[in-house]
Amino acid sequence: MSVLFEQIYALRDDSQVEGLSRFFKTGPGQYGEGDRFLGIKVPRVREAVKRVWKECTFDDLEVCIQSEFHEVRLAALLVLIQIFKHAGTDVGKQQQCVDFYLKNTNYINNWDLVDLSCYELLGRWLKDTDRQLLYDLARDGRSMWEQRIAIVSCMAFVRKGEFDDCLAIADILLHHEHDLIHKAVGWLLRETGKHDEKVLVDYLAPRYKTMPRTTLRYAIEKFSPEVRRKYLNGQI
Repeated sequence: MSVLFEQIYALRDDSQVEGLSRFFKTGPGQYGEGDRFLGIKVPRVREAVKRVWKECTFDDLEVCIQSEFHEVRLAALLVLIQIFKHAGTDVGKQQQCVDFYLKNTNYINNWDLVDLSCYELLGRWLKDTDRQLLYDLARDGRSMWEQRIAIVSCMAFVRKGEFDDCLAIADILLHHEHDLIHKAVGWLLRETGKHDEKVLVDYLAPRYKTMPRTTLRYAIEKFSPEVRRKYLNGQI
């Protein structure tokens, strides 16, 4: 049995299972349908990861990323990030982490699993190299989750003042059918605006009247109430 699995499973709290299952939409026909929870909040998962990540092998991670339990999969991803961050100049170890991540995207199947892992791993890995991988995931991703990985990974670039890839991938996903992609695109546009408002305003100008309402609301969240009203009423 994986030491990581044992650490996480020991923290289970049955009183929290129902609430987390409802929050992450695990009911029939919902985006998290069938996922199972142990009832563990993220800070406690992080504490466990901090205790044991140095002991974890990729065999441990293989077991945990494929777990039926959401929190165990999250723990595997957080351990993977620690291994990646502490690899230093060991490019081979970093590549092993990235390869593991991409091999297992079918288990990275809810928004928190994506958002807590992708830009810390793929974003950092791609910051000084070609980013075609993200475009491929955005256009041809096997799932909505791979497409969310594509846009949210851009956070690593946006925080460094590099916006081109974020805006290009936002365009690819702008009229996606799922609300969770609308939210992710809007979130990254908002982050872009926090770093350079003019870049966001210029992006919105030809698009804001036709983009999904959720995306627009997220993107303009930091604008003044008066400016937000103008965007929402099509008066910019």
